[in-house]
Amino acid sequence: MTGFLGEYEATLDAKGRFLLPAGFKKQVSESAAGQFVINRGFEKCLTLYPMNEWQPIFEKISALNDFDPKVREFRRYFLNGATVLELDTAGRLLLPKNLMAHAGLEKDIVLSAASKKIEIWDKIKYQEFFENFSPEAFSSLAQQVMGGGNDNLPSI
Repeated sequence: MTGFLGEYEATLDAKGRFLLPAGFKKQVSESAAGQFVINRGFEKCLTLYPMNEWQPIFEKISALNDFDPKVREFRRYFLNGATVLELDTAGRLLLPKNLMAHAGLEKDIVLSAASKKIEIWDKIKYQEFFENFSPEAFSSLAQQVMGGGNDNLPSI
């Protein structure tokens, strides 16, 4: 598998732990060794990276020019709060409280595949995102992103 597929609901316990859905657990590469990095997503969600997917991103960010103020700003925002997580013996992950607050996570969450990472959303915010996105808007977005005349992209 070269990425994640699927969408699963989960529940946070009082400590901020959730059971990694079996559907995703099966898709995690053995090279990740049950380790993940979690950080803020670009939207009001969290992004969970298997360790083997995080490493190349971290190396690329680390190689950026420290003398460029935009690099420093991006690095601060992107890495701020990034935390290593490990599955416990019950197959749960413990979310840091500061990241839970950032994404507004309280109890019911949705874990959604996002290529080589997993996004973690508050269930209500996730539902609202799709309710407020019309089929016409999705079609237009698909055309802009996938239909730009790039012959290297497969048709879907």
